[in-house]
Amino acid sequence: MRQRFWLKGLLALSAPLLLAMALVVAVHRQGHDRLPVLPALVIGVGLLATSVNNRRRRRRRLLEALRQVGPSARLEE
Repeated sequence: MRQRFWLKGLLALSAPLLLAMALVVAVHRQGHDRLPVLPALVIGVGLLATSVNNRRRRRRRLLEALRQVGPSARLEE
């Protein structure tokens, strides 16, 4: 059980850590040596954008489901 907790935490931090690592490497390199950093930056940004989009979609669906139930039904439970 504890192992899954750490795994989920590590996966949640993977995209921001990838971006941070790519930015640090890009700062320390010069000229054409920065080009290998671009795929890591693109992948990190894509993962974060996908995560934000999925989170918004899930929240919108939850809000719509709560609105369909109505306030009186939620109070009775």
